[in-house]
Amino acid sequence: MFRSILVIIISYLVGSIPFGLIIGRLWAKIDVREYGSGNIGTSNVLRTVGPWAAITVFALDVAKGAAAVYLATLAGADYVRILAGVAAIVGHNWPIYLRFRGGKGIATSLGVVITLTPVVALMLLGLWIIIVGITRYISLASLAVAFLFPLFLIVFDAPWTYVLAGVLISAFAFHRHRDNIKRLLGGTEHKIGQKANKKADPKDS
Repeated sequence: MFRSILVIIISYLVGSIPFGLIIGRLWAKIDVREYGSGNIGTSNVLRTVGPWAAITVFALDVAKGAAAVYLATLAGADYVRILAGVAAIVGHNWPIYLRFRGGKGIATSLGVVITLTPVVALMLLGLWIIIVGITRYISLASLAVAFLFPLFLIVFDAPWTYVLAGVLISAFAFHRHRDNIKRLLGGTEHKIGQKANKKADPKDS
């Protein structure tokens, strides 16, 4: 039990590593929280720093989720792998290092899902790419696959623990995309290719 709890705590701390903030500072010597949406995730890094920095952040955030689940295999029980994955996503969304103000968890969730259910992950990733290609809205694609994730788990007859985790991960995604949903409905959401301007007040990020 102690080892399982330790793995979950470590997973949260790993998930909390703000790679978007770190890469923004190393790559362009800026704080990405002061630009665009103020988010530390891939989308804001893309608009603020550029595609290669965004790809780097995306890969590192995916790796956080995958590493958490892989680490949990050392603890044995399958439920620990699920909890470790969820803990990594919680860490990314509410990182202790940034006063619990983090990203939206999509890339880290992908890392978790790839490790737990690779077939479902690849199908969702394919759909995400298609939706982004057609609409140029990263947020819309992310919301679509988040909605479909638990449904896919049901279709593929995944264990009920996976389905519950899928519902929770989906709920996290919708919660963190509240502002994006408002902008999508209002027609003001950013599309791929649009640059981010510096925020007037960093505290609003």
